[in-house]
Amino acid sequence: MRLRRVLFALLILAGLGAGAAWVLRPPVVTTATVARGPVAEVVYATGVVEPLRWAKVVPMQRKRVVELCQCEGESVVKGQVLARQDDGEEQATLKELEARRFHVERDYKRMSSLLDRGTITPQAFDQIATQLKEVEARILAQKERLESLVLRSPMDGIVLRRDGQVGEIAGQTEVLFWVGQPKPLRVVAEVNEEDIPRVESGQKVLLRNEGFPAGGLVGAVAEITPKGDPVAKTFRTYLELPEDSPLRIGMTVEANVVVREKADVLLVPAEAVAGGTVYVVDGEQVRPVPVEVGVRGTRLVEVRGAVQEGFRVLSPARPDLRAGARVRTR
Repeated sequence: MRLRRVLFALLILAGLGAGAAWVLRPPVVTTATVARGPVAEVVYATGVVEPLRWAKVVPMQRKRVVELCQCEGESVVKGQVLARQDDGEEQATLKELEARRFHVERDYKRMSSLLDRGTITPQAFDQIATQLKEVEARILAQKERLESLVLRSPMDGIVLRRDGQVGEIAGQTEVLFWVGQPKPLRVVAEVNEEDIPRVESGQKVLLRNEGFPAGGLVGAVAEITPKGDPVAKTFRTYLELPEDSPLRIGMTVEANVVVREKADVLLVPAEAVAGGTVYVVDGEQVRPVPVEVGVRGTRLVEVRGAVQEGFRVLSPARPDLRAGARVRTR
């Protein structure tokens, strides 16, 4: 009986020891290696590719389209007719005004001769003269209204796109044509207002589009709109593209404006730095090392201090571990 009690006590002590060893075992951590390489600090933006010179052709009046050129992709000159809208009502009004002018002009000539003979007063003659001027002004305005129903090219260029069909009713909210020069191209990007102070003209821009997975798309900051959008909290930024850029008009791109870059520095993952410190693993022990952070890339950051290439550091950092704490790496 006594032996059993001793064995039972030993078993309990062994279990407690194993449990303590399990609880007190070193934590498992992940590490990254300090490496040397290039790093760039970028400002992210999104944008759309468009020509440097282009314009929309929009109807001035809401009318039915009766004629639409089949000229998408073709060259046009300034003033060339692209479309016409129904002007039947306006033509009828013009004929009515011209008929009225005919009668007013006849009365004007008759009263002019009467004025010369002194049979009417100058006031009566001025009245008919005023009527004639009013009719002529209305005819001029009606002709301008008729002209507004003819859609013409606003510039020399190419019809980049044509929308709408004959028979549809189009107004000022419908764009029927995009006309412009296919080259040079640019990107109109929106940059968040908190990032815009770091963006300057001439900075290199790395572009990304799903249609070109190999990358290699570049541009440069050309201009920043002075006034931002207080609702979207963005600033419009124009990025110029090289002449041989494969991007096409209307494509959307992700833009990374390079604000700072270095070619050969020590790098660690951004998550490996906490409070200006990295945690170096020596054997199985942790050693906190203060560092100075330089250029911050999207994933990697430059570090300067008592670290060397090849050091292993905790990633993510573990500020809760004391100097000399034992760890198990994974």
